[in-house]
Amino acid sequence: MFNAFLRLSRFKKRVISLTIDFVALSFALWASFALRLDVGLWQPNKDQALVSLLTVVFTLGVFVRLGLYRAVIRYMSDRAFITIITGVAASALLLVVLSYGLHVFVPRSVPLIYAALALIFVGGSRMSMRMLVQYSSGRDKERIAIVGAGKTAVQLAKALQQGDEYHPVMFISLIPANHKTLVVGLPAFALSHLEEAVRSHKVKRLLLAVDADMDVNRRELLTQLEKLNLPVQTVPSFSEVIAGQARINDIRDLEIEDLLGRDPVRPDNAQVASSLFGRSVMVTGAGGSIGSELCRQIIRHQPKCLVLFEQSEFALYAIERELQQINLAEGLSVCVHPLLGSVVHCRRCETVMRSFGVQTVYHAAAYKHVPLVEHNVIEGVQNNVFGTLHTAEAAVAAGVELFVLISTDKAVRPTNVMGASKRMAELVLQGLAQRQSDTVFSMVRFGNVLGSSGSVVPLFRDQISSGGPVTVTHPDIIRYFMTIPEASQLVLQAGSMGQGGEVFVLDMGEPVKIADLARKMMHLMGRRERTAEQPDGEIELVFSGLRPGEKLFEELLIGDDPQGTAHPRIMMAREVCMSWTEVADTMKQLQHASHAFDCEEVLSILKAAPTGFAPNGGVGDLVWNLNPQPVIPRTLDTDFVAVSMAGNEK
Repeated sequence: MFNAFLRLSRFKKRVISLTIDFVALSFALWASFALRLDVGLWQPNKDQALVSLLTVVFTLGVFVRLGLYRAVIRYMSDRAFITIITGVAASALLLVVLSYGLHVFVPRSVPLIYAALALIFVGGSRMSMRMLVQYSSGRDKERIAIVGAGKTAVQLAKALQQGDEYHPVMFISLIPANHKTLVVGLPAFALSHLEEAVRSHKVKRLLLAVDADMDVNRRELLTQLEKLNLPVQTVPSFSEVIAGQARINDIRDLEIEDLLGRDPVRPDNAQVASSLFGRSVMVTGAGGSIGSELCRQIIRHQPKCLVLFEQSEFALYAIERELQQINLAEGLSVCVHPLLGSVVHCRRCETVMRSFGVQTVYHAAAYKHVPLVEHNVIEGVQNNVFGTLHTAEAAVAAGVELFVLISTDKAVRPTNVMGASKRMAELVLQGLAQRQSDTVFSMVRFGNVLGSSGSVVPLFRDQISSGGPVTVTHPDIIRYFMTIPEASQLVLQAGSMGQGGEVFVLDMGEPVKIADLARKMMHLMGRRERTAEQPDGEIELVFSGLRPGEKLFEELLIGDDPQGTAHPRIMMAREVCMSWTEVADTMKQLQHASHAFDCEEVLSILKAAPTGFAPNGGVGDLVWNLNPQPVIPRTLDTDFVAVSMAGNEK
């Protein structure tokens, strides 16, 4: 019956509401006389009945005029109750006026009793109806608790109450004094009573809605929430809501910073801004995880133009479209130039740099996935080593002032081709820095990036969502982690600090155990690990064994004597380097071995160079393993010979 009423047309609902109010007001008038005169069954005379009828009809007219019947009961606000109070007050006043004007006997206290009863009947009926609507809709929704009891949490609760998916039943206040208080009608419990409150209210999900200005140790908070084995999600910040980037009820998975559990590195924005504002900047690999975030941060520093260099058509299209939206939304008016091209093509790179007067290059283009590069040795070396060489030579030829290479912690004592190729790329730039001084070369080395296309976090999230198993290569494997925005900030910071040939590394704190990260994600997604001690768990953690070229521990420094910089969390490594003559000779050898598709020779050359390369297995190239013999090349590319000769002439 109740649901049938909700499905009626608007006109029929208004007629029913008018009828109910007519009866309620009439009964309030009758009851007020009966209570005042202390008569069990009071019967009005003709004049009193006329005054009562006029009062009720007038009151209904006031309600119509004030828009009470346009209010939807489900979404009724405080304004509707103000309307009822106004209408009832006018009704009581009219009762007084009519009684005096028509000389009808109405005791003085009757208007006051009538006003009170009318307010109870008219307002109470709507309040009861709204409670019934909310109760009826809440039965089929998931019961959730909101962590936090500030303005963000209150706004979220109000938004969810109107939705069809979640039913907020309680707040978890981070202020102990708020324990057992009521916030917008919902009970709030202190964090110390978390488990008991969640169990008694049958909560199925936790939503994190802590105000941004509140001083909270998110790592400790998540550790406590993790024990509940309930899904934990978060909502956008108020700044995102105000900027129109999200809605308050846009529920999403926890931020990667929360999983990281440490304070991010803060850049010196003034120094970064001075190195980018009004300059012509180029980003290679602009569509990748790091490259795209670099572009997002660079454009907000308002360079004169931003050149996006990318070999993937779709990735280039996506980042160019996003940057144009940022341009429009923030009124930046930065010229964005999307260009297709590969960093292994030296002439293409030089032409682009000359055409747009590029002053700063951030070289993010690289193959970074360890097993894939291990299986594709020649392509990995071509892209990571020769791509860096050709882009750097193009920068020198085009008069670029600053060139920053995005490197990796896997370049330190590498056990895989990817790490060795990135270390070789560092040596190439260090050699170029010695050969000339017009272009400043610097390198930024950091650990694994959470949330990138090759990160374990999205992989674990997908595996947990699909029911597992969650695969980790080794129970003791550990890694340094940082977020994509944090890594990009470091690159920009180091770029503004570089003087020539430096390798910058970040003090990244304690490394993270991958198995612990996987378990943390399981618990925060509401799943339990299946073990021999806990056979009823939902997700199994499987150790698949180290992959080709993979290490248990990663390092950021080759030596043990890092040098401090102006930034407290950025260090400068002191490491062995090669002269340009040695670099040129090594590159010629690599070029010939690559053209001959001689993977064994390529690995031998990388081991002979001061890269520290010590592979923990044989050649992993898939093609070489099928046909392990060099190929006699038909022609040799003369790009490197020409470039190196030009460099020697300079």
